[in-house]
Amino acid sequence: MHGPLTSQRGIGIGFKGVSLVSSRARLARLRTELSRRELDAMVVTAPVSIRYLCGFSGTNALLVVKSRSALFVTDPRYTEQSRCLPRNIIRRTVLGSLLEGVARLGFLKGCHSLGIEEDSITLERFRQMRRAFSGVSLCDTYAAIECLASVKEKVEIAALSKAAEISDAVFKEIVPLIRPGVTEVDIADEITCRQRNHGAEKDAFDPIVAAGDRSAQPHARATACKIRRGDSVVMDFGCTVQGYGSDLTRTVVVGLASARFRAMYETVLRAREEAVGKVREGVEARVVDAAARKVISSRGFGRYFVHSLGHGLGLSVHERPRLSPTSADILQDGNVLTIEPGIYIPGYCGVRIEDDIVVRRAGCTLLTKSPRELVIL
Repeated sequence: MHGPLTSQRGIGIGFKGVSLVSSRARLARLRTELSRRELDAMVVTAPVSIRYLCGFSGTNALLVVKSRSALFVTDPRYTEQSRCLPRNIIRRTVLGSLLEGVARLGFLKGCHSLGIEEDSITLERFRQMRRAFSGVSLCDTYAAIECLASVKEKVEIAALSKAAEISDAVFKEIVPLIRPGVTEVDIADEITCRQRNHGAEKDAFDPIVAAGDRSAQPHARATACKIRRGDSVVMDFGCTVQGYGSDLTRTVVVGLASARFRAMYETVLRAREEAVGKVREGVEARVVDAAARKVISSRGFGRYFVHSLGHGLGLSVHERPRLSPTSADILQDGNVLTIEPGIYIPGYCGVRIEDDIVVRRAGCTLLTKSPRELVIL
């Protein structure tokens, strides 16, 4: 069911990656945080963290940040790509272990405490760090960079907005293709193809297309199952523009919507509206989650809402802030997040509606604009 391949259309947002100004500002904020934690330096290992701080999108690199300087280390495959890094970062190419390369360069001489991203490294890599940086105390910098990255700059919001625009356009094109006999994989493949045709770099994640009772699985994988008359179809997909992702979910029904399904759909839609209405700077994330959960519970579907309300969105599909009953996050102006209430009744069907929004001082701005009213095909 692939549509005809066409050339990619330009995205036209002028996003060139991390500028020198952005890199300096981001590194300065990180240094302030390291100073607050009384750390001499930090070794950044998570690819998404490295991309955020300096714009590098390769798969093998380390970034070491000290109070007055920063060192970027990679292997020879990325020598040319690393030339595009901001000039305020020292660049070195090494053979073999990058950790040992940093040790040989002596960049951490005089450092006694070194921050690490504990949640992004394996036990083996931690052991390698202890060997390479013997005599230096390794300390977890829990969520330090993720918290900094949760507040988006204008250029980041522009990329996120374009990704959302592409997914909106694809949803509009996909709806007419959904009919009895078409498989979930057919629709998922069309989503991937069309997002690329509209200028996306890639899928933000594997598209979820789930029909009938399979739609009661929140993270169902698309299969060769054929869509039947009367099926609800949940489609959850997104794409990336300059690394920044969209995340859109809509639920449609083929042929006939029962009274039970309509009740589920109207409940999810109302929960979404109540949650969005709570979003503004300074609000606790769990308060937004509670607003949606209250609607769903009051209508008898509480036990069928089995996941958190939403999450932050950026270079990672799931990042801070987290919107859940236990979240300690507080919304800030510039956060970009998803609102995605859902009801999933095993053996019957599921309904989810998801939008991407930007938190503002007095409310929020919608990035995804696909229709939310019930679509019956």
